[in-house]
Amino acid sequence: MARLHLFDLDGTLLHGTSAPVEISRQIGLEAETVALDRAVSAGTIGPPEYAAQVYALWTDLTEVHVAAAFAGAPWLSGIEDVWAEIRGQGDYVAVVSLSPSFFVERLTAWGAHAAHGSLFPALPFTEPVDPAGILSAAAKVQIADRLCEEFGVVRADCIAYGDSLSDKDLFEAVPVSVAVNADQHLAGLATHSYAGLDLWDAYELVRRAG
Repeated sequence: MARLHLFDLDGTLLHGTSAPVEISRQIGLEAETVALDRAVSAGTIGPPEYAAQVYALWTDLTEVHVAAAFAGAPWLSGIEDVWAEIRGQGDYVAVVSLSPSFFVERLTAWGAHAAHGSLFPALPFTEPVDPAGILSAAAKVQIADRLCEEFGVVRADCIAYGDSLSDKDLFEAVPVSVAVNADQHLAGLATHSYAGLDLWDAYELVRRAG
């Protein structure tokens, strides 16, 4: 039976940062976005408020900025190798993130079968952000269920990789999970735990377990 590997982005594939922070770095607004990251991580604001505030910061954002942010971000090493290995075994790779879809979807070029993020208007922004398109921790589980249906698997065939509160619901919904450089919100929840900079080593925990 094929398996579905579900990867978070911020703090998981990206080490110590988030896609919005890397995007904002390109336009000199990194500090403001780091503060928003801390607020949403602490639960003092929710994903819709976060999205509205980064949207307001990104008035002058273009696709050129996003491409530069993606290219220069501190990715874990081995992502493409891990995904090639997973695909080669007949399994599926998906990225599910609360970050903007215009950043997340770039990961299909690295081998993800699917990549889902919060929906923002096309760049440069001429339309408001719709709160209905902003993902939450619960939405990650809903997307995982849709992907299971699409790929012909069930939750029992899923493996989740994540680092923080936004991954908690998904970790509770699937049988195998890997905490990658995780914070206290996933303590005691994960099947495996990894701290480091190489996704292959995190994946190896699942691979060895069979």
